[in-house]
Amino acid sequence: MPLIGYARVSTEDQTPLPQSQALKSAGCVEIHEEQASGGNRARPVLARVLERIGKGDTLVVVRIDRLARSLSHLLEVIERLEAKGAFFRSLTDPIDTSSPQGKFTLQVLGAAAEFERALIRERTKAGLASARSKGRIGGNPGLRARDPAALRKVRLARQDGYMDRLNETAQDWVPHVRRLRPDMAWEDVLRIINAPLPHERQWTQSRLLRAVNAYVRDGFLDETVLGRAGRRDTDDRLPAIVAGIKGANPEITLQEICNRLEKMRERTPRGRTSWQPSSVKMLLERAERLGLLD
Repeated sequence: MPLIGYARVSTEDQTPLPQSQALKSAGCVEIHEEQASGGNRARPVLARVLERIGKGDTLVVVRIDRLARSLSHLLEVIERLEAKGAFFRSLTDPIDTSSPQGKFTLQVLGAAAEFERALIRERTKAGLASARSKGRIGGNPGLRARDPAALRKVRLARQDGYMDRLNETAQDWVPHVRRLRPDMAWEDVLRIINAPLPHERQWTQSRLLRAVNAYVRDGFLDETVLGRAGRRDTDDRLPAIVAGIKGANPEITLQEICNRLEKMRERTPRGRTSWQPSSVKMLLERAERLGLLD
């Protein structure tokens, strides 16, 4: 199984060389290095690695904290890998999802995380009940008084929380939006984004547009992505969709594109529901002639 290494350092003063050497010694066929904070989930190098990793590949890190600083982020990344049929391994921690022992360790970590969340919920409920029994009303006094400063602080906190949640999923949708808009209609972009995602992580068009507007407002996306999509000939629509899938993951195989199109419920040029690699190859050649592929 191909081993894909990922090395991360937090500052420019640090060097990823020791990590890269350890990953090379472990047999990694390619190694990706990134300089970014561990608390930042929207890391471009990690996003590309997770997008391009394929079935049977294994993502390898020297230590868990090089990949994630929180248990929730670690479990989220591993879930994405499992959805692609890929695995995860940490060289210095007892986690290797390709082995029964590693899967058991992961299950224990997941159970511990859920137990911690349950304890927090119970402590919160008990604290609120105790306060009510003593006649204290919960909440912010400034909010109860409709103080403008308090209202503004809450509004900004909610906005920051929303952006944090968006950053956790940015690798799912930002590359597609940046590449496909405004050349492709939102409904087609949405279907390309949702095709590889499990049902519980899929987007609606209104939710996607809200996220894109937020990223444009904060400068993470160029405002041109919100432009109106130009009219495209019906015959050019399928080549554009196939080009979009291929462009987001240049290493994707013809069969994987077939699977993606079937999951999108896209019909073949002859109106069939089952796709063949030869049909995809023909559409890719046409997309290249139309200038839709880099």
